[in-house]
Amino acid sequence: MSVSMRTPAAGSVDEVVAALGSWQRDDALVQLHPGDLGWAWRHGEAAVAESLRVWWDDGVIVAVGLIDGPSVLRMTVAPDRWSDDGLARRVLSDLDGGALAPRLGSVEIPTGTAVHAVLRSAGWTAGEAWTPLARDLTTTAVEPTGLQVHVVGPDEVEDFTAVHRSAWGSETFTDDVWEVMSHGAPFRNGRCLLGRNAAGRAVAGVTIWSAGDGQPGLLEPMGVHAEHRGLGHGRAICVAAAAALQELGASTAWVCTPSSLHSAVATYRSAGFIPLPERLDWVRAR
Repeated sequence: MSVSMRTPAAGSVDEVVAALGSWQRDDALVQLHPGDLGWAWRHGEAAVAESLRVWWDDGVIVAVGLIDGPSVLRMTVAPDRWSDDGLARRVLSDLDGGALAPRLGSVEIPTGTAVHAVLRSAGWTAGEAWTPLARDLTTTAVEPTGLQVHVVGPDEVEDFTAVHRSAWGSETFTDDVWEVMSHGAPFRNGRCLLGRNAAGRAVAGVTIWSAGDGQPGLLEPMGVHAEHRGLGHGRAICVAAAAALQELGASTAWVCTPSSLHSAVATYRSAGFIPLPERLDWVRAR
């Protein structure tokens, strides 16, 4: 095996997005998704490319990692290479050698992969806990919500970004940032949904990312305007997200949130999302 790792050039991220989309499976829901790249795209394609680490074997992408913040790598592996010990040890070598990022100290990788096992055997320890939740979309139609929900177009961008800024206490998600994100390759299968209450006020928003017909779709992110919390709008917009993914042909709607955010877990559960086994980041041995 002659596996090599490199950072893709700006302008060549589409191939990585396509590979990630083809790897999504209902029996391995919690893994790096095209939507993760789509949300990162708000900073531009060059920033996405710079944050990617891609492992290739004979011209084929076999693993992808996204550096999320200064020290966390969120990654996954091609389905036919999950048990590949040689690939896993190459990933570990790149981590130990500092080839991915000098300050990288935490990795999120699907349980059951050889990379996960190798990290454990190398002394990496459990880090932050995450709760994944999923809603099956293959059996019955998703029920309507109490909100007026629209797919965000040019006329509603200002309201959508305002909801996000209020929900997350951040001023960085501007209309211009949304415009950049909406032109990214992952957004071809993505939608932003805006929920309005009976008075027509924008109260909640969510972005959904499809990986294609018959494959799992992701919610990332979701938020409720700070002035309209505690009224069930979070549940309603999550149900609307599931319905929209169902219309796009997704088999499952899933989301992953820090386990410490109990209110977020409760909101997703109220919208019919079922908790899956907790996922742990793995922290470099000191």
